[in-house]
This record gives sequence, C-alpha cells and structure tokens, in this order.
Amino acid sequence: MKQFRVAVVGATGMVGRTFLKVLEERKLPVSEYVLFASARSAGQTLHFMGKDYVVQELNENAFDSGFDLALFSAGGSTSAKFAPIAAAKGCVVVDNSSQWRMDPQVPLVVPQVNPQDLKWHKGIVANPNCSTIQAMVVLKPLLDRYGIKRVVFSTYQAVSGAGVKGWNDLQEGAKAYVEGTTYETQKFPQPIFSNCLPHIDVFLENGYTKEEMKMVNETRKILGVPDMRVTATTVRVPVFNCHSESVNVELEKPFDLQELKEVLANAPGVIVKDDPSQEIYPTVLDADGRDETFVGRIRRDESVENGVNLWIVADNIRKGAATNAVEIAQELMTQWSE
Repeated sequence: MKQFRVAVVGATGMVGRTFLKVLEERKLPVSEYVLFASARSAGQTLHFMGKDYVVQELNENAFDSGFDLALFSAGGSTSAKFAPIAAAKGCVVVDNSSQWRMDPQVPLVVPQVNPQDLKWHKGIVANPNCSTIQAMVVLKPLLDRYGIKRVVFSTYQAVSGAGVKGWNDLQEGAKAYVEGTTYETQKFPQPIFSNCLPHIDVFLENGYTKEEMKMVNETRKILGVPDMRVTATTVRVPVFNCHSESVNVELEKPFDLQELKEVLANAPGVIVKDDPSQEIYPTVLDADGRDETFVGRIRRDESVENGVNLWIVADNIRKGAATNAVEIAQELMTQWSE
C-alpha cells in the first residue's frame, strides 16, 4: 500500500493527544507525521511512535512541504482559516470542529455509516459531533432494516466533551466538596459536581441549545434523510468521560424485538450488552478507552406503534472524536490505494 504524509493539527490538545494514541494503535500506512499547534503550544515535545516530536507552529506556510492528509482538532476559527489553505495545496483535511459540518459541499462522515460520501469531498471532510457519532452507528442498521419515522435524543454528556477546563471544573468541584471549600468554575455557568446542567453550548432563539440542533441537523445529513423527524435534549452530567444517551426511535415497519437485537449485534462497531435479568447494560466504565459503541436496555416503547427505546454509551474522546477521524483517514487511504 502507498505510504502517506500526514499532519496532526492541534496535537497538544485533549483530542489531539488522543489522535496520536489512536494513530499509534492503528498503524496507518504513513511515511511521516508532522505535529502542529498554535504559537502558544509550539515547541513542546511529544513522544509519539517511539520517538520525540517537536510540535511546530501552525501558520499559512505549514502545508507548503506537501501533505496527503491532515487531522484537525484546533477549534472552528482555526479550521475556518487553515483548512482551505491545506486543501488548496492538495492536502485532504479531516476536521473535528463544527466549522464545516453543515456545509453542503463537505461530507459529514461516520465510516461505519456513510463511507460512500467520502467520494465527493472537495478537500475537506467533517467529523461529526461526538454525541451524534455514537447514535449513528446504532441508528443506521435500524434505518436500513425497518425505516425510521422519528427519533428523540436525551443525552448525558461527560465533562471531557468540554475540554480541559470542563474536566477541571468537575475535578476541582469534587475536591472543594471534600475539603469544605469553594471553587469558581472555569467552563460551566454553574457547578457541575453533584449537578446536571441541561445546557450544552449556547441557547438559540428556538429555545434549543446549539448542541441539540447539531444532533438534529447532523443526524439528517449523515443518514441522508433531510426531513427525518428528530428532537433532542442534551445534558452535561458529573462524569469525567464517555457520553450516554437515551434514544427513543419510532420505526416505519413492525419488528420482532429479538431480531432487532440481532440486527444491532451484527452492525459494525456496535456491542450489544443487554440482559436485564442479570442487570447487564452498558455503562461509562464499559466504554471508557474503547472504540466500540455499546447499546442496551433495548425494549419496546409501548406508547407508540413500532417504537423502541435504546441506551447508547461510547467514549466521546475516542469514538466521538479521535477514533472516528482516524477511521475516516483509514477509509480515505484505502480508497486512494484501490
């Protein structure tokens, strides 16, 4: 297989460091990696692939030396500026920010769901929102087998989704509680320790948050059903890592529950963990550090015809961000080598 030259942009951040970890595990056909970050983080040394890499500063000339592919996780404004520069120089960008997700010229991809969309990229591919990704690998096989009329998402999202400051708010809040002191939050508008915040990202005029509308719009785009009926409530919970979701799905066709479970068990990237008689169901401790998406509590919604309830859990930093982006890179490299 051909060897590729790859840039990692935002290498020093939480997701960027997980990019490196997943890349080490996956062993892609790469001849050279170059790591980039902002001027503030440039000059740091990161141990990767058995050697030390000095992180270079991202600037307008960073892609002049020629890259086949770049993994971006440096925020929307950075992607807005530098992704087109990289693409103009022949480098395909896999971007983890929200900057390009709803651009009609940019494919929004979960490799287990819609890898065919990579065929029409124009130099930029968008990595979906973390909470959307884990739901898509479960909903896609149901869509293919039964059709979907409506989806209701209720999410329970870990603080790692809010970056280092979000993580610190939970950690320092717990410490302050134990010590009987106070702690001023850095990220969240209210304390997250021993609390749940039905507020992720900014509120919009329709009363939903931006995170909730991301799930609505991204689901429609990834599944290729622009008029699908979707609604969402997203909640930040005092968990360090891994997002959990209660998903209610109204299917088009009748279903046998056992067959539906088998459909999910055979889906790529999905692990069914569902035995209520033994109190077996997915938890964040199952998903932490894993690339698979776990589903359980699979049961009929008896209030509606052809309804099913699902409990979906995944590592939001791995499958919800870094792993999905690396899997996109793998799929692109496979397509380029065919």
